Amino acid sequence: MKQIINTPAAPAPIGPYNQSVAFNGLLFVSGQIAIDPPTGQLALDNIEAETHQVLKNLKAILEAAGSSLENVLKATVFVKDMNQFSRINAVYGEYFKPEFAPARELVQVTELPKFVNIEISVIASLS
Repeated sequence: MKQIINTPAAPAPIGPYNQSVAFNGLLFVSGQIAIDPPTGQLALDNIEAETHQVLKNLKAILEAAGSSLENVLKATVFVKDMNQFSRINAVYGEYFKPEFAPARELVQVTELPKFVNIEISVIASLS
């Protein structure tokens, strides 16, 4: 049976979806953008700050579900500018160490919600 998991430690959904859904030992986390949960403001100072906020939001949802970044099996990264790949990757590497790094794709898109520069969704194990 699917279980909806939301937390106030991450941004509230901006549409008809939930932060995450647990099913059959897996957690499917909706794409997160750089909204600071306490203020509701976007953290768009630079791509590093934006990426940090996105990953903090993902971490909060994972932890609310009883999981962690170490349990992430797959990450999908959407970016507006592939030229920022190395800067994004440097921050991403702070959260996903090589021994726990998930499978991943990173693709460039034309636009993202609220016109941000990065969005990341993940699938994680609950055990």
